[in-house]
Amino acid sequence: MELNGVTIDNEYAEAFPNWACRVIITAISEKWAIKAATEATGFATSAIGCPCEAGIERILCPCETPDNRPGVAVMFFAGGKKKLKEQVLERIAECVLTQPTTAAFDGMPDAEEKIDVKLHFFGDGYEYKKEVGGRQCWAIPIMNGEYVGEESFGIVKGIAGGNFFIMGETQPSALMAAEAAVEAIQNEEGTICSFPVVASGSKVGSNKYKFMAASTNEKYCPSIRDKVADTKIPEGVKAVYEIVIDGVDEASIRKATKVGVTAASKIPGVKLISAGNFGGNLGPFKFHLHEILQ
Repeated sequence: MELNGVTIDNEYAEAFPNWACRVIITAISEKWAIKAATEATGFATSAIGCPCEAGIERILCPCETPDNRPGVAVMFFAGGKKKLKEQVLERIAECVLTQPTTAAFDGMPDAEEKIDVKLHFFGDGYEYKKEVGGRQCWAIPIMNGEYVGEESFGIVKGIAGGNFFIMGETQPSALMAAEAAVEAIQNEEGTICSFPVVASGSKVGSNKYKFMAASTNEKYCPSIRDKVADTKIPEGVKAVYEIVIDGVDEASIRKATKVGVTAASKIPGVKLISAGNFGGNLGPFKFHLHEILQ
């Protein structure tokens, strides 16, 4: 199969279940909302070594936020509800409340399940309840005025690990295609790219070092193509970038994959787009590239 002259491999991405939470962060300006969102989603690329996976979903206009201010929607993914609650609590407390002019609101108000994120105790008795956009919030006095936030956040069963690989004739062409893919995905609601671009694809375990939970995926390393018998690297490919997608459901990941692959295929120098899986051993969700792009 070809798309815009680029070969699309007949492969599938393999993903696994996760719990997801969306938080809306607002501030006096888009710049400060993005700064708070960036801090809150730090060190959250992969569950292999990070406490959760997180990323910016999309930028919100004031008409989309409870307090009618500029905002950013961020999403957090974790394997269990307890872990997700811990991460959302800690990241709002340490990375959002601490930023200038910020507020935090539930991004999934219609979700059946909720987690409590109680921060008002930081007010040391000076905190008070406040209604914002029809939502019951807490206002905590801080040095630049007050931090406002909800303390109940909806969570849903999500999916982590959707992916595709972009293989290019040069490092710049492959990276440009990866950037185009991520920019396209950022316009889609319900998904994030937690890395957002992966340069060091990994596999479960290690062939040599048994104490390693994960190690380099040698099949996708162009520099050792001639040393790996079952390499996935076609001749002429000098760089590979992986796009990993977490989403609230299968439909969201399928749509994000489609727009991402399509955007990447339009960049000159891209030779092949494929996907990674572990033969069904990682998770129950399978995203077949050919099926998604038809």
